[in-house]
Amino acid sequence: MPVLHIDVAWLLDVQEQAVPEDVSVADYSALVAAVARHKTRIPRPATSEPDVAWRAAALFHTLVRLEPLPYRNSLYACQVVAAYMHASGEGIDPPYGALVELVRAVQSGKVNVYQAAEHIRGWRI
Repeated sequence: MPVLHIDVAWLLDVQEQAVPEDVSVADYSALVAAVARHKTRIPRPATSEPDVAWRAAALFHTLVRLEPLPYRNSLYACQVVAAYMHASGEGIDPPYGALVELVRAVQSGKVNVYQAAEHIRGWRI
C-alpha cells in the first residue's frame, strides 16, 4: 500500500468526529507541524523510509505536545492514531488504558516519537 500523506483538512475531519462538542482549533500551526512531521522521509540518519507506525506516532506525538485544541487534545491524538493506522490499512488494538498511558508518557517527556512508534507497532493487528 502506498504511503498515506494527510493534510490539515484530514486532521480537521478527524477532530470533528473525535471531539463531540464544538471545539475550535486554538493553534492551526500545531496541525501544520503535525502534517509536516509525518511526511518526513528520513526520521533518523541511520534509518530507511519510515513505516506507518512511525508516521502515526509523529502525528500523535506532535498533537500531544503542541496541543492544538483548547482541551481534549489527548482524546484527539488517540483518535488520530487509530484513524491514520486504519486509513493506511493497518488496524491497532492497544490493551485497555495503553493509549492513555502513552499520552501521559509523551506529556511528561518520558517517551519520544521513536518509542511511541514502537508501542504502536506492538498494537498492530
